[in-house]
Amino acid sequence: MKAAVFKERGQPLAIEELADPTPGPGQVVVQVGRCGICGSDLHVTHEPANLAPTGKVLGHEYAGEVIAIGAGVERVRAGDNVAVMPLSSCGQCANCLNGEPAWCAQRMIDGGGYAEFSLTHERQCIKLPSTLSMQDGALVEPMAVGLHAVAQSGLGPGDNVLVYGAGPIGLATIFWLKRMGAGQIAVTARSTQRKELALNMGADLFVEPSDDPPAAAIEAMGGPADIVFECVGASGLLQQSILSVRMRGTVVVAGLCFHADSIVPAAMVVREARIQPAAFYSLREFEHATEPLDQGAVEPAMMVTDTVSLTDMPPVFEALRTRTTQCKVMVKP
Repeated sequence: MKAAVFKERGQPLAIEELADPTPGPGQVVVQVGRCGICGSDLHVTHEPANLAPTGKVLGHEYAGEVIAIGAGVERVRAGDNVAVMPLSSCGQCANCLNGEPAWCAQRMIDGGGYAEFSLTHERQCIKLPSTLSMQDGALVEPMAVGLHAVAQSGLGPGDNVLVYGAGPIGLATIFWLKRMGAGQIAVTARSTQRKELALNMGADLFVEPSDDPPAAAIEAMGGPADIVFECVGASGLLQQSILSVRMRGTVVVAGLCFHADSIVPAAMVVREARIQPAAFYSLREFEHATEPLDQGAVEPAMMVTDTVSLTDMPPVFEALRTRTTQCKVMVKP
């Protein structure tokens, strides 16, 4: 099979011929239909402290067709279209049995989507409704991330919300906030490039870029937000988020910042602000992310700005390291 393989930092992914996978007990082989390029893959192929292993096939936002099953597989069968939850785990601990493999002591983040075929475990697969395309299936993972962020926030009906960032996770968060009863939803970003997209996803207000984002957001919203979502992962945004939230409000940290950052603790203390990290999702949240798509929601597909072949993918992957007009790029192996 063809696959895009990580070789070393500073080098583009290499298209190589690898052996086709064979399923063992409990495993399935998925013919990849679509795989989204995630910003975290850009990080782990660049950040020395979080570097991916040499020879790794990345790609964790993917869907495809089951083409082979191993012994003991019962939940799926050949011919099923599935989205793959990229969290491998022991399958036996309390967290796994409770549908929360993200908190298993043996948890690992699986890739494999940047290839023609991927080997995974049956418990990581959810069947896709017949109404969903492969593109829809590949959007399930980032949509589940946004859903979990909102679930972690303690959102109440009518809460006014500010979202920092209009990338895929920020946009997915906006989508769920609108569906789950938020009041005013404001979003701000470093540029206005995705302003219309953010509004189409459900935001009521786009706060223009400013030298003082918290002040600009508070003025535009008519006061501090009840909940602030940091969905970028850039240095300085956690402090800006704290300065944007009301007294005893909540800051949800969904962005992955791989660099040392600093905050002024007093800004958090005097507000008694709650800092709530949000990572991954539960099995139920992953499954639930398919439901709006099955019901005809078209907003998530608006994030997809390009689809490229596996062969053409490496230079596109490298281009995404700098700001482009792209939002979510899909790979079609």
